[in-house]
Amino acid sequence: VAKPCDPLKGTIADQPDFDAGSDAEALYNAMKGFGSDKEAILDLITSRSNAQRQEIRAAYKSQYGKDLIDDLKYELTGKFERLIVGLMRPPAYHDAKEIKDAIKGAGTDEKCLIEILTSRTNEQIHNLVAAYKDAYGRDLEEDVIGDTSGHFKKMLIVLLQGTREEDDVVSEDLVEQDAQDLYDAGEAQWGTDEAKFIMLLGNRSVTHLQLVFDEYQKIAESSIEDSIKSELSGDFERLMLAVVQCIRSKPMYFAKRLYKSMKGLGTADNTLIRIMVSRSEIDMLDIRECFRLRYEKSLYNMIQDDTSGEYKRTLLNLCGGDDDIAGEFFPEAAQIAYKMWEISAMTKVQLRGTVRPYQNFDPASDAQALRKAMKGFGTDEDTIIDIVTHRSNAQRQEIRQTFKSLLGRELMADLKSELSKNLERLILGLMMTPAEFDAKMMKKAMEGAGTDEHSLIEILVTRSNQEIQEMCSAYQNAYKKSLEDAIASDTSGKFKRILISLAQGAREEGPVDMARALEDAQVSVLADACNADSDDMEDKFMSILCTRSFPHLRKVFQEFVRCSNKDFEQIIKKEMSGDFKNAMFAIVRSVKNQPSYFADRLYKAMKGLGTDDRALIRIMVSRSEIDLFNIRKEFKETHDATLHEFIQGDTSGDYRKTLLIICGGED
Repeated sequence: VAKPCDPLKGTIADQPDFDAGSDAEALYNAMKGFGSDKEAILDLITSRSNAQRQEIRAAYKSQYGKDLIDDLKYELTGKFERLIVGLMRPPAYHDAKEIKDAIKGAGTDEKCLIEILTSRTNEQIHNLVAAYKDAYGRDLEEDVIGDTSGHFKKMLIVLLQGTREEDDVVSEDLVEQDAQDLYDAGEAQWGTDEAKFIMLLGNRSVTHLQLVFDEYQKIAESSIEDSIKSELSGDFERLMLAVVQCIRSKPMYFAKRLYKSMKGLGTADNTLIRIMVSRSEIDMLDIRECFRLRYEKSLYNMIQDDTSGEYKRTLLNLCGGDDDIAGEFFPEAAQIAYKMWEISAMTKVQLRGTVRPYQNFDPASDAQALRKAMKGFGTDEDTIIDIVTHRSNAQRQEIRQTFKSLLGRELMADLKSELSKNLERLILGLMMTPAEFDAKMMKKAMEGAGTDEHSLIEILVTRSNQEIQEMCSAYQNAYKKSLEDAIASDTSGKFKRILISLAQGAREEGPVDMARALEDAQVSVLADACNADSDDMEDKFMSILCTRSFPHLRKVFQEFVRCSNKDFEQIIKKEMSGDFKNAMFAIVRSVKNQPSYFADRLYKAMKGLGTDDRALIRIMVSRSEIDLFNIRKEFKETHDATLHEFIQGDTSGDYRKTLLIICGGED
């Protein structure tokens, strides 16, 4: 594995026949007179290393008696100015300026503090502290203490010492002990012994901690990240997650930060600039590679779509090239991909819903209260919402039954006539059994003119065998037609075959058969290699993806990386198309991390213009007692905003109120 200081991993290097004097003159001429030649400025600055830029700055001062940075600030504006000036500062001074900006003024930019202090080497931290003192005449540690509090503050101070053991220090005898200490400090007891986390994660070497994390996984049966998410909260949680991510892979950490800075509405330009400037000579190639591995698109493409003008052109120069979407991995990225599968295979995720059974449950009084809320003129929506969202599905079925036997009325029919639009859909969805609800959602996805292929895929891919079988019989009961026939008449080709295969509810269960997993991986590699006959390849992929158990598939995907140096998702993205591709892709995403797949579907349902309420209702209702808590955590991790905030901003009235109760918290 290449060490972070490997000079070959940056995109910007020394210019071979460099002459500081003539560069200074070229910049002076580009800014002389009316208007400046911005292209000349950006091309020159992005094709010199930082050390060379410092020489240019010195030459500029001695030739023209002026400060180059002041002149650039005068000539340029906005984000472009910020980016060029950032490139002209020595790295330690650039970091110092970013931190100064993050803590001055009213609010603190905690994410910036976290990013810089978790990702820099000891030497970089020491240089930063000195540069801060030199530039602002102040003590960085004192400023951080004055601006932060609690465990968050303590960990930042530890990181500011820059005393992490060097990479090659591994205390074999301490690995198990450290893992056990972390486990005892967190998962094993109520309340977390934060001091232990701070001491270990703040001081041990990167290599040592990587081994500790592997050991931790064995003891806790969950990843250290999952434990941090469930034990800690707020900025301290963010900080500790960032530390762990940087220990696992700095390039992957930066790839995630870059992705978050550009996706969604508006671009977090400060983050984008800071990372592109600070990593361009260190590990930009690795970051690009991790970006492609994680997001199936190149960093270059994302910058191209998300920025404009000279600002874009400068960023693209720093990025240094467009990674062909389907090339092989660098060895390092292949190792990361392999490791990601390993972690997902070992993790026993504790699935948690957000809706639980009500303690003092009395179906008769609930039935009476609901009747009263709907009787007479006007409807008491608050009571209806309160009862329905605070009972488990099993309890709601009892209420339905009791409503009928006590009052001789159909609760569903009454609710339907009293409520309207999205609130009606949501409340009725909660009142149905999961199987009835799934059957209804399948029916809705197929009726009318267009088919909602995404719903069909989402339901069939993510339900267990038992859930699918129950849905099939509910479908038959409600619509007097088999679900399989309905799918057959509404879809076609390979997509139809996948859906029908999944609708059998006959996916294998049980532990991984290693020999067979290896065999499946080889078959997949072969199918990919001879994709001249892509029908044959698709058939092979389909038979494996639709019938094997999820744990088995995890192993197949992991071995696929080892045998082919490619990621399974990439093959699907590149070689397949249309609904067939979407279905295959959904299976791989679900195998990798199902809550994350749902988080992504929720994000798509709410971002952009208009809300896809059907998808929003479907996921919130069907996952509320299964894994909505986990989905919320994944949502926050990937989108840097909470599910609660999204729902709040995207819906209104009683509909919003009901969704927020089901969502169950703000993270």
